Amino acid sequence: DFLCISLVNGFTQLRYNLGDKTVILQTLQKVHANGNTWHSLSAGRVGNEGYLDLDGINVTQKASPGMNALDTHTDFFVGGVSSLNLVNPMAIENEPTGFTGCIREIVINNRELKLTVTDPKGGANIGDCDGTDCGYTVCKNNGTCQVENSGFSCSCPREWTGTTCEQSIHCSQNMCGSHALCIPQPSSFSYTCVCALGWTGKYCDNKIQFYIAKFVGNSYIKYTDPFYGKRDLQYSRLSLNFTTNQTEGLIAWMGKSENEDDDFLAIGLANGTLKVVINLGERISVPLMHSKYFTCSVGRWHFITVVQNQTCIKVYLDEELILFEDIDPQRKYTALNYGGICYFGGFEIGRKVNTVTTGLFQKEFIGKIKDVVLFQDSKKIQLMKAEGYNIYDGNSRN
Repeated sequence: DFLCISLVNGFTQLRYNLGDKTVILQTLQKVHANGNTWHSLSAGRVGNEGYLDLDGINVTQKASPGMNALDTHTDFFVGGVSSLNLVNPMAIENEPTGFTGCIREIVINNRELKLTVTDPKGGANIGDCDGTDCGYTVCKNNGTCQVENSGFSCSCPREWTGTTCEQSIHCSQNMCGSHALCIPQPSSFSYTCVCALGWTGKYCDNKIQFYIAKFVGNSYIKYTDPFYGKRDLQYSRLSLNFTTNQTEGLIAWMGKSENEDDDFLAIGLANGTLKVVINLGERISVPLMHSKYFTCSVGRWHFITVVQNQTCIKVYLDEELILFEDIDPQRKYTALNYGGICYFGGFEIGRKVNTVTTGLFQKEFIGKIKDVVLFQDSKKIQLMKAEGYNIYDGNSRN
């Protein structure tokens, strides 16, 4: 199996083989080989259907029945390879040669590769592209970079300021305390302070304690399991109490949530019913939906427990077994490799629930959570000692 992007006689070409046949796509237009024109290239495949887009002009190859997974166990190479005999003869039209030119901003599966000296695994004969301090992303938020004798300077759009245009003008005179993030509100020419865990108030300068965590829709808690290295990941368990008056929301997510292939166990509400999704590998995840419409009555607490015994999943709601399913009788993957990370209520600021969960859940949680227990631990986890923002004391009336 392989996937290869190359230049062939001035055209850009994508070739891939998923195990049965080699698919070839070629752009309709040639690239400008003058050395000073940047091109934007997007290429890949969904199943066995390929696409290739050069500067907004798209070529798509309709899929015919066949293999639909790319099984590669090699390193990922950019611009050349360590040894030319690694290149499959079908991956390129002519004899393979290394690329001459500049490459910037490589994004694979929504994750950007850092094109630095230290981040790649290896490489050879790579230099700085323009030889100045003005790199591709030195100036943030569409600022333009000018080379100066002392280095560089940024010319910022009117909404931004700072040496690299990193600060909103609405936050330049903010009064948020040291336990807060300033979030600009351009529509009202103002800002709001988002408080770190354990702090509240307009400027996040009031310290609070809580045992019940109250989530208001742009809140999250990220808990790192200190016992992850000792867990038997074939037998996972998560239980908690929650109350809400909403019909949508992500309650809990066990998993790193960095990559769409990461394992996870998720609990939430969708269309007014309880939804549990578990992925033990290769995105083999069957959403388990409670058949009854879930009554989200204000003030009523519900107790939920999800038990994973290899591929068998049990879900208890208010101590009644409501779901019991074997999600993979073939037992291909049996462990929940969640990386020791648990999210409650949502994800980090700027990461939308519907995007991170690829539509499994639509919104951040609004409501309260308490009494969270992982596995068969004798103690509840201390949510106060985790990381998070915009969490209120669920005991108080505010």
